[in-house]
Amino acid sequence: MSDEKLWSLKNRWVTGSIAILLAIGLLAAAVGFIWLPRAHADENLAASLWESICRAAGVPARYDSPPLGAQAGASNVIVTAQMMAPADSAAIGRGATLAMRCTMCHGARGMSPAGSPHLAGQPAAATYKQLRDFKSGHRASAIMAPLMNELSDQDMRDLAAYYAYLPRERMSQETTEAVPRLVRNGDPMRNIGACASCHTVEVLKPASPWLDGLPESYLHQQLTAFRHGERRNDLNGQMRNAARGLTDAEVTALARYYASR
Repeated sequence: MSDEKLWSLKNRWVTGSIAILLAIGLLAAAVGFIWLPRAHADENLAASLWESICRAAGVPARYDSPPLGAQAGASNVIVTAQMMAPADSAAIGRGATLAMRCTMCHGARGMSPAGSPHLAGQPAAATYKQLRDFKSGHRASAIMAPLMNELSDQDMRDLAAYYAYLPRERMSQETTEAVPRLVRNGDPMRNIGACASCHTVEVLKPASPWLDGLPESYLHQQLTAFRHGERRNDLNGQMRNAARGLTDAEVTALARYYASR
């Protein structure tokens, strides 16, 4: 048999092989250019079929202004190490006056007896960011949102300065809880970072709250909200990514540990 006849399209083995290769190519293109881009697309960006193909091919997308409101991002606060100027006595005094309306939930000295977060001693940047997020709607709360509507940016800075000035009091006995492995080391295999790398007094990470001594019910509620994607004001999705892999038992253990400190 000659080479011409062997590679002829009349040869059923040649045409069959070409058909199989074309089918594999079409399947690979469908997976790589359509299914994977749509499966991993940002839920806030509804991509059409053509947009999915262009995105997979690396074609630059047309710029659209982000929508206004809470869905524009996790927060509208730019977090830097210098985001809060050193507070003077006048700012702390103004914050003390504003804090009088907060005592019902957060206590007269910033230590809540009712399951709300303790604010006394919290870094000013952490409190300020949460207040801003409540005001903008990036963090949802039927209680906090109406209260924030009346506050200016300076009011929120003064409140944060006042609560940072207050001494942190212990509301529980000395802890006997062993430090959970997730607090010390995290779990790299599940993409869970060590809690202590952000939420420790010594770390001083901008806008990260200290968790020691916070009410167990509050900690459990917030971890669960991050885990299910119900709370979304964490920058770059850090808390959602970490909490997504937690089990119910781990959420309970972490909340109990930090509440006992």
